[in-house]
Formats: sequence, structure tokens, C-alpha cells
Amino acid sequence: MNTVRKLAAVCILLFVTMGTHATEMTITLDIPRLQVAEYHRPYVAVWIARENHQVVRDLAVWYDLELRNNEGEKWLKDMRQWWRRSGRSQTMPIDGVTGATRAPGTHQLTFVSGEPPLGDLAEGDYVLWVEAAREVGGRELLSIPFTWPASGDYADSGSEELGNIRLVINAD
Repeated sequence: MNTVRKLAAVCILLFVTMGTHATEMTITLDIPRLQVAEYHRPYVAVWIARENHQVVRDLAVWYDLELRNNEGEKWLKDMRQWWRRSGRSQTMPIDGVTGATRAPGTHQLTFVSGEPPLGDLAEGDYVLWVEAAREVGGRELLSIPFTWPASGDYADSGSEELGNIRLVINAD
């Protein structure tokens, strides 16, 4: 009986230890400081889609949350691709996804498999999309194809509203 208990304890320990390994996704996003007369922080959307453009996860949506009467939501449609594919079917704010606009600089987002908003992303080929739109400014859309959950380091670079975008996946 003692041997059976020890074996059961070892099995439980192995199961718990195996369950603690998580794949981590880190996105580094540069918002450039533009030399313009009237600067407004960009609205930014970050999402994952399949190669056929079907949205799988919204990861971040930054917009002006402080405008009266939710007026900031009115301009979300300026991020055209995100709006058409996911945004218009959402109820704002999206818990754990939406946040305030960010100042120029480098911003880092980290997501862990099994935890919201990344959740349990199935194995496969995906595209990370980053879109920015700015009042009295332009729009920019970048895409980075990647394979999940394989470790990898991917990057793309914008030319106006977005700077360097880097996606790093660390699979245990």
C-alpha cells in the first residue's frame, strides 16, 4: 500500500510539473514621436488572426477612454482592418484588452498561454496584426506571420504611425 501511495504522489507531481510550462508571447511596439504641428496619440489595435484573416484573439486596443459619453469609441472605426474584422462586433471596453492610448516610445506587451486574453491558442500558423490610426494623421497596418507554439523571433517595421514591432515567442 505504501508503494501505491508513493507512485500516486510521483504521478501527481509529474502532472503538476508538466502543467506549469507555458508558452510566452512578448510584443515590443514602438510608437514614433512625429514632428507635426498637432500631435495626437494614436489609437492602436493588436490582434491574432489565421492566415485567412479570421480573428482568433484581440490582444490590445488602445483608445481615448477619458472622453465624455464614450466619445473615444466613435473613432475606433478609423482602425479600419481591426474594425471590419473584430471591432464592430465588440462591446467596449473589452475586459483585459482595452486601455488608454500610449505616448511615443517603446511599449511591451506580454501574454502567457492559458491566460486571458491569449488563452489556449491552438497549434498552427497565424498572423499578428498591429494597426494604428491617429487624429490629424495617418494610418498604418503591419503583419507578422508566426507559428504557434514554436519559439521564434519575428519583426516588422512601420514607416509613419508605427516604428519597430517585434514578436518573441518562448516555448518551454
